[in-house]
Amino acid sequence: MSDLTVSFVQASLQWHDPAANWAELGQHIEEISIPTDLIVLPEMFTTGFSMDAANLAETMDGPSVAWMKQLAASRDAVVTGSIIIRDQDQYFNRLLWVRPDGMLSYYNKRHLFGVAGEKDVYTAGTERLVEEWRGWRICPLVCYDLRFPVWSRNSATAPYDLLLYVANWPASRRTAWITLLRARAIENLAYTIGVNVVGIDGNSLAYAGDSALLDMRGEYLVEVGNHETSITRTLRRADLEAFRERFPALHDGDAFYLGEPVSALTHQE
Repeated sequence: MSDLTVSFVQASLQWHDPAANWAELGQHIEEISIPTDLIVLPEMFTTGFSMDAANLAETMDGPSVAWMKQLAASRDAVVTGSIIIRDQDQYFNRLLWVRPDGMLSYYNKRHLFGVAGEKDVYTAGTERLVEEWRGWRICPLVCYDLRFPVWSRNSATAPYDLLLYVANWPASRRTAWITLLRARAIENLAYTIGVNVVGIDGNSLAYAGDSALLDMRGEYLVEVGNHETSITRTLRRADLEAFRERFPALHDGDAFYLGEPVSALTHQE
């Protein structure tokens, strides 16, 4: 199996301004000077973390999806991140997984953040997504999902090599972000990426960034801090397999499941 080169962007999002965010994120992506297999953008990367779904939602054939498809094709990489989607009169915080050939899959955020009223506006997802890409199995999740280890669990029915979270995680809870990212990497014996934002949003909430890439031991390969940047690193398949062979803890897990639908929703566009 080959290695996987991954890139992610930590940015300050412009409130309710998709065009400005496409432009800013695009500038960061232009800084990626080497070929990459995967580009990860934050949660609700076109708008910031907003409950104004009625005015901000796009459809699956809207301009943000078109932008992601163009980017994926031009970089020959999967592009992923979440946006606000309207689908059959419901609103979703939907992570899109866009391939260079225009094929896309999606994951609707399962755990909606009640404190911010997210569950009063959006419909929760019911199916986890595990995607195969260039020899790697990847499980993308969204922000608050990080707090729920059962949903994130690496299992025999849907194993993965890379776990990633896209987020708008406030600075006031940064200790939880840092701690739980490390815990998810350790318990699932997987490379783990958390992509957050920086700055102040339209609700006057501060975000400290702390985007990170961790290996299967829970050791940091990248710690970003609180500045805007794009990061690219190569994940070593041999290191992952050697560690899992020496320490096969995934085989010793409990043989019970608290509900784990895993089928992907894939659509030809």
